[in-house]
Amino acid sequence: MIDVHCHILPGLDDGSASLAHSVEMARTAVQEGITTIIATPHHANPYFDSTAEEMAAGVEAVIAALETEGIPLVVKPGQEIRLFGELVEHLALGRSVPLTGEGRYVLVEFPTNSVPAYSERLFYDLAVQGYIPVIAHPERNKVLQEKPDKLFEFVRNGALTQITTSSVTGHFGKTVKSFTDQLLEANLAHLLASDAHNLQARTFRMKQASDLIEEEFGTDLLYQFQENAELLVSNQNLIIYPPEPVRKKRKRFSFFG
Repeated sequence: MIDVHCHILPGLDDGSASLAHSVEMARTAVQEGITTIIATPHHANPYFDSTAEEMAAGVEAVIAALETEGIPLVVKPGQEIRLFGELVEHLALGRSVPLTGEGRYVLVEFPTNSVPAYSERLFYDLAVQGYIPVIAHPERNKVLQEKPDKLFEFVRNGALTQITTSSVTGHFGKTVKSFTDQLLEANLAHLLASDAHNLQARTFRMKQASDLIEEEFGTDLLYQFQENAELLVSNQNLIIYPPEPVRKKRKRFSFFG
């Protein structure tokens, strides 16, 4: 399996706190069947703003440590980029980094409680330059939960999405779990990733989530996620099915009290 979103680099954000912790995260990843991780420290985030240079140095340090420990895990560069107006320019200058370091897929995140008004225009500008925005964990965004048609429009216009294993397993709560299932049903999810930060509350859960997806949605969907991760790493076109609007769940009415 390939994990396209993980905070395994030490000391750059709210993920791994040390190189030793990164090594332990890598051991756990391999035990879950993960063979490749794209390291995605926060970038342009108001709380954590690691630079491209810091990210690259972190990847080198982790790779060296894994070789020393004999851990068979490939680590590739990347960033989880908080959406900002100059993103296209920063990608051109190398200040912001796409997934795998040189691919066309750019992992972007919205603030938890909002979707910037300029998002649609920025996604268009990214597309003009040959980039494809991958929206990180849309199932956890409050605005998209309330107005899922916004996400439908983003996807219909070419954006992709990455859902998180802990959302699939219910570790982020019932609301997030329910919305995640709705996105899966509506072909509004294209990649599955751990977004792992540590080995406690924010761990990988890749195998658990994969088993649940296969059980609840079928083997074909699980294979689609696995193949899409491989296609992304090789910078090829992902498997995409026509998106559908999210079906709102009917409210239950009672004639009593």
